[in-house]
Amino acid sequence: MHRAIFKAWEDRVRATSARQPGWPVPVISPSSVIVQLARVDFVHQYTSTHAETWNYDNGKGVNLIPFARTEFDINLPSYIQHNSPTVKDGAGDVSFVGKYRMFAANEGGNYSTAVQMAFSVPTGSYKNGTAVSTITPTVIGGKGFGKFDVQSAVGGILPTSSVNTIGRTISWNTAAQRKVGKYFWPELEANASYYHGGPNDGKNQVFLTPGVIVSKIKLRSDPKDRLGLVVGSGFQIATSHYHSYNHSLILTARLVF
Repeated sequence: MHRAIFKAWEDRVRATSARQPGWPVPVISPSSVIVQLARVDFVHQYTSTHAETWNYDNGKGVNLIPFARTEFDINLPSYIQHNSPTVKDGAGDVSFVGKYRMFAANEGGNYSTAVQMAFSVPTGSYKNGTAVSTITPTVIGGKGFGKFDVQSAVGGILPTSSVNTIGRTISWNTAAQRKVGKYFWPELEANASYYHGGPNDGKNQVFLTPGVIVSKIKLRSDPKDRLGLVVGSGFQIATSHYHSYNHSLILTARLVF
């Protein structure tokens, strides 16, 4: 019984993945394709005053494909280390994401579109998380041109209460990728946030993030087996007048299954 359930799940994931482009999920930006994997990120941020912050896991977790064209993510709380005697280290928030891939085509059309809704729970300790719960609706689209693709996502981080405490944030992320050789995907991302209300009202924050992803290294010789490893890194560079940190190094690892 259990074996039949797992086989049906594997067949569904394989069939769903075959109907979309084979682009890797960008280092930071949301992806217009749906994936099934376990992910962990590490982020090292530097501020203009030379303060350093480590974010272990960066709010990543497990992405599942429970139904055709549908993805459900369970994102575990990160652990944030501030390296400062005045700020306490602690855990971040738990979040959940539901994504639905509306239209897509593999190499024939080479495009994908999706909508997703994220919900965060304020489980952070010592102000290392958001003060209130938030919902984040996002629209994502991507188009490929041979070995080159562009994916872009627009979303809004909306507090469920106490709007003036954190305000509302519009996020716009765009990633351009190109496949080089068998495994390498160099990319350039633009990560922008526009703040409305709250302590950063009227401010904008923009980063450029060059990076590279290695995708995917198969762990078994069976061509039908999905198990594989994806690794990558990116370096965020602040380009806007306002920025909460100067730059950051991001390391990402994903186990595809």
